[in-house]
Amino acid sequence: MADETSNLWNDDLAPTTAAQRTWRARHFAALWLGMVIAVPAYMLAAGLVEQGMSAVQAVWAVLLGNLIVLVPMLLIGHAGAKHGVPYAVLARASFGWRGARLPALARAIVACGWYGIQTWIGGGALLTLLGVMVGAKLDGPMIPLLGIGVGQLLAFLAFWLIQLAFVTKGLETVRKLETWTAPVKVIVCVALVWWALSKAGGLGPILHEPSAYDAGGAKAGRFWADFGPAVTAMTGYWATLALNIPDFTRFARTQKDQIVGQALGLPGPMALLAAMSVVVTSATVLIFGKAIWDPVALSGDIGGIAVLVGLVVISLDTVSCNIAANLVGPAYDFAALWPKRITYRIGGYITAVIGVLIMPWKLLESTAGYIFVWLTGYGALLGPIAGILIVDYWLLRRTVLDAPGLYDRTGPYTYRNGWNPAALVAFAVGVAPNLPGFLHAAAPHVFAGIGAPWTTLYQYAWFVGAGLAGALYWGLMARKTPG
Repeated sequence: MADETSNLWNDDLAPTTAAQRTWRARHFAALWLGMVIAVPAYMLAAGLVEQGMSAVQAVWAVLLGNLIVLVPMLLIGHAGAKHGVPYAVLARASFGWRGARLPALARAIVACGWYGIQTWIGGGALLTLLGVMVGAKLDGPMIPLLGIGVGQLLAFLAFWLIQLAFVTKGLETVRKLETWTAPVKVIVCVALVWWALSKAGGLGPILHEPSAYDAGGAKAGRFWADFGPAVTAMTGYWATLALNIPDFTRFARTQKDQIVGQALGLPGPMALLAAMSVVVTSATVLIFGKAIWDPVALSGDIGGIAVLVGLVVISLDTVSCNIAANLVGPAYDFAALWPKRITYRIGGYITAVIGVLIMPWKLLESTAGYIFVWLTGYGALLGPIAGILIVDYWLLRRTVLDAPGLYDRTGPYTYRNGWNPAALVAFAVGVAPNLPGFLHAAAPHVFAGIGAPWTTLYQYAWFVGAGLAGALYWGLMARKTPG
């Protein structure tokens, strides 16, 4: 039995009991459906259309990326369902009880960025809703340094405060909210597609919109060179959840429930949402003469009572999705950094504050920045962690863990004073090759001298990082007896 006075233990991090394991397959499917049908996910395929892909090409990129990320999702989720521990505790098996703070912090910071993005989108929905009601744009005068209007900032902060009310409610409230709101969000998406088809003259004109990669197009001959990086970015979209999925699967009634629920809830709905978003985005080219990839901005252009209802649903959706996808994980991760002082609730508050300080509107200034800098960039950071966790749990330990030992400072996962050098070296080697390419993508004018092979490696950052780190970790640890 783990020592409950240890600084590695608190009630939020403790293994789940049999009474707590109530989630069935339908709950996982509904959870994913709720998280999938969200504005940032809508923007994935829509952004690819805006970048020049055809509707069919964009949908295939999204589907393939999500089929790929489902694999680590199920493999890492297995540990939560079997042993009842959250991600931040599971990482102690491979990184050591001290070293696990590194992957916990890396995943937490990325989630804070996502929390800020979703809050920005929710605030934008509120502002657009008010603007439609009064018949005027309410962005307000620009604020120096921030680069956004006064009205935008106030709406962002208002939505931020609304979400704080849900921080104290816990996972059970999130599960119920996602279960009940998921069908409503599907109806709203269908209504948006119906509007697009009616305005664009049916599906035919939309599907026949040329791709920039067609002969004579602006990107002719470059499709396969760009398709791989696009799939990498789509894989990276759920790279955060692929790591902290044990935070949810630890509540699974059985292993089958988490496997079936996730398999039904992730790839199919993502492809369906992608199809809906590309239909609507392609239609905006025909209707407005330009691709509008942001559904909140599009709602402001459409107007009408139906849009008011849609914006209300978007706001509710953003709250439920943001709490489930972007607050639960980092709340646990921050709690794991200092269990005696940081609870799940305090971890949630920390996440919310960092989500503001990160200035999320900067991450959504362009489709290229959103897809190839933000998504691919953090994939370069999280891919190596996924590779290490999978190799450690499946290949080295064969899914066997000493659960009490994960909370023991002198137990089997002590390694060298709480740090596993093999995991740290593998992580560094997995990240390093992608760093030059990330710098070039994030600040091309400053790092213009960085070219191939670094920029090419970065285009496949998640795969490069996961493969390198996993292989090196296996090589360093294979001769050792797992704890």
